[in-house]
Amino acid sequence: MQVALYSRGFISEDIANIRLLLDELQRAEISATFYEPFYRILVQYIPFEKDPALFSCAEDLPGKIDFLMSLGGDGTLLDTVCYVRDTNIPVIGINFGRLGFLASIGKDEIHALVQALLDRTYMVDQRSLIHLDANIPLFGDIPYALNEFTIHKKDTSAMVKIHTYLNGEFLNTYWADGLIVSTPTGSTGYSLSCGGPIVFPDAGNFVITPVAPHNLNVRPIIVPNESVISFEVEGRSDQFLCTLDSRMETIDSSVQLAVKKEKFKISLLRLDESNFLHTLRNKLLWGIDARNRIKI
Repeated sequence: MQVALYSRGFISEDIANIRLLLDELQRAEISATFYEPFYRILVQYIPFEKDPALFSCAEDLPGKIDFLMSLGGDGTLLDTVCYVRDTNIPVIGINFGRLGFLASIGKDEIHALVQALLDRTYMVDQRSLIHLDANIPLFGDIPYALNEFTIHKKDTSAMVKIHTYLNGEFLNTYWADGLIVSTPTGSTGYSLSCGGPIVFPDAGNFVITPVAPHNLNVRPIIVPNESVISFEVEGRSDQFLCTLDSRMETIDSSVQLAVKKEKFKISLLRLDESNFLHTLRNKLLWGIDARNRIKI
């Protein structure tokens, strides 16, 4: 079995857990390929008997990689979309960050994770992506995201007007700081913090959520992900921001944008006992109410 290890970096408190992970992989005779910038930092703290295989881009990943492990938070896991692309390599999110909706495997579950890989007692969820089309080249050859697409005002400029169309039919003009179109996976991210609903990961929807709308009667709306959502942007500023997850481009009002469901999906691995409801209860503290512990 072969795995790839990806991380943006780590803090000193993480070294013991990274060492534990490497020891567990060695015990299980699972070979590891390291993201090169991560390895260059890691080798300063953990000695290696021999130089491991390295990768720095999607093309460097060996064809026989079985899993890609993301060591960090949800932002780190979102980066892995740029590496696994349409290969269907399952991504394993080990949470070295904070909240961890996507990177749901805790540091205390490393031994259980490696054993589950050996025993094949894990689940793989298919997550839909959002794809961006534009009349100019944007985001290179990775015009898709796992969480969301956004249009946003730049810096401290005035709010923008975002004319939005659903399958070519006018939906609304959003006077706001920005607009989010999230996948079901992204419904617990930026969209949620702006008042959007929580959507189950396997739902066939997009969520359109305005950011600080000027009209208080404008609310988030759920639309089928078979829809094509297109936009025209204008405002007092000449430039706006367009993002796919954590990647960003600057555009102007001449740029035409449209989003739709991507043709392929991303695979996320989870342990058997973990599911979306379990994540909601643990991350959002649902059910943590003193009344639930009172016996009448």
